Amino acid sequence: MTTGADQISLLRSLTELCGDRLITDDARRRVYEADGLTAKKQVPWIVVLPETIAEVQQIMRLCHQAKVPVVARGAGTGLSGGAMPHSEGVLLSLAKFNRILEVDTDNLSARVEPGVTNLAISDAVRHLGLFYAPDPSSQIACTIGGNVAENSGGVHCLKYGLTVHNVKQLKLVSPEGELYEVGSRGFDSPGLDLLALLHGSEGMLGIVVEVTVQLLPIPKNIAVVLAAFNSVNEAAGTVNAIISQGILPAGLEMMDRLAIKAAEAFVNVGYPLDAEGLLICELDGTDAEVQHQIEKLRLILDKNNAIQVRVATDAAERMQLWLGRKAAFPAVGRLAPDYYCMDGTIPRSELAAVLAQITKFSEQHGLDVANVFHAGDGNLHPLILYDANKAGEIERAEAFGADILNLCIEVGGTITGEHGVGVEKIDQMCIQFTPEELELFHGVKSAFDESRILNPGKAVPTLSRCAEFGAMHVHTDGSQQTHVGLNAQKYSDLERF
Repeated sequence: MTTGADQISLLRSLTELCGDRLITDDARRRVYEADGLTAKKQVPWIVVLPETIAEVQQIMRLCHQAKVPVVARGAGTGLSGGAMPHSEGVLLSLAKFNRILEVDTDNLSARVEPGVTNLAISDAVRHLGLFYAPDPSSQIACTIGGNVAENSGGVHCLKYGLTVHNVKQLKLVSPEGELYEVGSRGFDSPGLDLLALLHGSEGMLGIVVEVTVQLLPIPKNIAVVLAAFNSVNEAAGTVNAIISQGILPAGLEMMDRLAIKAAEAFVNVGYPLDAEGLLICELDGTDAEVQHQIEKLRLILDKNNAIQVRVATDAAERMQLWLGRKAAFPAVGRLAPDYYCMDGTIPRSELAAVLAQITKFSEQHGLDVANVFHAGDGNLHPLILYDANKAGEIERAEAFGADILNLCIEVGGTITGEHGVGVEKIDQMCIQFTPEELELFHGVKSAFDESRILNPGKAVPTLSRCAEFGAMHVHTDGSQQTHVGLNAQKYSDLERF
């Protein structure tokens, strides 16, 4: 248990180490009280902004000795409360770790600090004919360290994979202040695959201080195809048809009517306002490959009743078609004072049924929802509109979101695709996983952080919390699926198309 004397001693030591890069005044600490999930806030005890790996190591040694919690933070663009501070802990900002250290064209890789923004990597190597594939919608602001923490994806993850598939090596600082590396600059490394384990670990296992990312050659030819439909069901069904016909798009995104209208009003790129569903499909490869894919795709779109098809091969035209999708989140933000961005993943075959059920939830909770998501890999991002100034609306939005997450589990999916669990979805972890699995997760946590000072209270619930929540996992026994703690009849009328 940390005492007042311990805190005073730690504060003195951190002041000597970081000087004016230690923030203690109330106004400046409040800047860090939340990440992108602004409904969950907590002012940190202190904020520290180290500039070197040696400083991070010393900060961790001091905090470990004093048993003071540490929460690492990048740009604060996360949407699950993963970077929400601890009221009695240190908020460790990696904002000053913003350098690209090396570009290795021989091995098609770049060594970067965790505070480098996602887009900055591609910008820095574009003149070499290279790019970094993962591209979250917040790529202009989100950092590569945060991408590792949440295993972020983006538009191009369907073909090129998530962050974990595009990172070769990590350098981390342990809770005790030790510096170590996992992964390799080669194609494989000896021992257990700790690189995969650390991706998506939400800052609970170590402090990432350097990342070696994989670079790829920019495709010779790129085309973006926009297809509009009279119904969400037809658009969703077309997603399955495209993949099943052997086309693997670089990206395959979907938007519903409310998202289409919001995006068009925001950026004015010519999206069809009479469409109920919109697909944006990016194809890349050689000239011959792209032309063949376009021809094949046109046949699929025609067969699935697309009411409008646009093909853009010019870079400016492609950017126009993507602009509305990339700006969808801020665009929807103009429709209501607040919105709650959900993140769950389902099998592609369930898209139409799940979207229909989300519409029913919208009616039940009395809140509008705009759907814009990575259709190709089934990663949903429903945006629930509400007004926090109206009594009860935030609670209804959270209940609506919980219903969506439970539905994702029901149809064989998962409660997160790229936003993480943080504090937002910690109760749904009790539904998704068995007590034995949760115990295993806690065992992994203890193996890396025995003192449990890194980002405590996030991502993995205690069994006592699950008991208080009154829910246990959804499990399969033979061919029978059983729900404990959920209303088993809630989704019994789920229509599958």
